[in-house]
Amino acid sequence: MIRIFIDADACPVKDETYRVAQRYGIQTFVVSNQMIAIPSSPLIERVVVEQGMDVADNWIADHVAAHDIVISGDIPLAARCVAKGACVLNQRGRILDEDAIGMALAMRNLMEDLRNAGTITQGGRSFSKGDRSNFLSALDTAVVRARKTKTTATMSQRLRAGAGNTP
Repeated sequence: MIRIFIDADACPVKDETYRVAQRYGIQTFVVSNQMIAIPSSPLIERVVVEQGMDVADNWIADHVAAHDIVISGDIPLAARCVAKGACVLNQRGRILDEDAIGMALAMRNLMEDLRNAGTITQGGRSFSKGDRSNFLSALDTAVVRARKTKTTATMSQRLRAGAGNTP
């Protein structure tokens, strides 16, 4: 069964994620280091971790598994989750998977180096309705893909296990 993990402290698409999770019946963990209101649903669980640098990220990385979906804009967290076989989406709907995470890490490190060197860099653009729409579409696609991939992997495991039982 796939699950969704939301890096929730600064996530602008929590409500959209709840709607998609409810539609597909997916267990969702809302992880933050402060109390955040969540809908009353047996599928949505609030996880409040202690205060501290990367504590919520560490909780997500420790609990995520292959085929799960993570909602986060944190590139290092995304890299850790992708390494475990999870699919990561940022709040604008960009899918950070094994094909995209290397470039995302390189760009993040370059921008951090430029900021540390005192180079003036532009801030990010504001979040728009189009971003919200892109996110919803990407999350829907990620759920369908994760379900299909998980089903295929499970069937392959069963076939391999069954092949060992033939006389």
